[in-house]
Amino acid sequence: MKKIKMLMMAWVIGGIVTSFFFLISKKLYQNNNQFNTMIKVKNNQWKSTNGVNNDDLLTLVNYENTIPENWKVDLVQLNNGQSVDRRIYKDLMDMLQVAKKEGLNPLICSSYRTCKKQEDLYQNKVKKYLNQGYSKTEALDKAAFWVARPQTSEHQLGLAVDIVSLKNQRLDHQQENTAEQHWLIQNSWKYGFILRYPTNKNNITKVGYEPWHYRYVGKIYAKKIKESGVCLEEFIENKDQY
Repeated sequence: MKKIKMLMMAWVIGGIVTSFFFLISKKLYQNNNQFNTMIKVKNNQWKSTNGVNNDDLLTLVNYENTIPENWKVDLVQLNNGQSVDRRIYKDLMDMLQVAKKEGLNPLICSSYRTCKKQEDLYQNKVKKYLNQGYSKTEALDKAAFWVARPQTSEHQLGLAVDIVSLKNQRLDHQQENTAEQHWLIQNSWKYGFILRYPTNKNNITKVGYEPWHYRYVGKIYAKKIKESGVCLEEFIENKDQY
């Protein structure tokens, strides 16, 4: 009788111990899955925030992606007081020189901007909409369609330039009718630049048509973007397809 009781006791204890280890194993498995999921999320956030494959020239800055905290600009000053990142300087000068040899007069009217400069431009645009009777929320959103909010402007990267015709320096849709813009739209990709905000991509870029804003991405990527007819957002999202 004692042996039976001892066997039953051992069976109960064994069951308890087995259940305990089962629960511990299950918990460890769940924690491991949670950890792996967390790592994937962080990796996706890193890709979204810092561009594609850590390629600086493809760093995406827009209404959803701010300038990376570790972004550094090595500025070179141009003859008219404008400044650009050193990485785009040679190709930019080559492009302008060829255009001038063909009898054109392109003018860089805006290039690198500090955060303070971008803030001032944005707030000035907001004030204009407020003066037109729009609410504060409406004014902020409408202003962002034409002037990027601070820390979301490509100009702060040092990789973007606004180029206009010397004869027509107005930043409006008429700019695309100038001989300078005709030439740039057709040839800028050869020097590593893309027309950043095409008129048919507003729903993606969330920026109004700017036939003067050119972004440097390098000659290889500029050629692919030109040939595929996509904007930078589309190219980065499906980069492996091009």
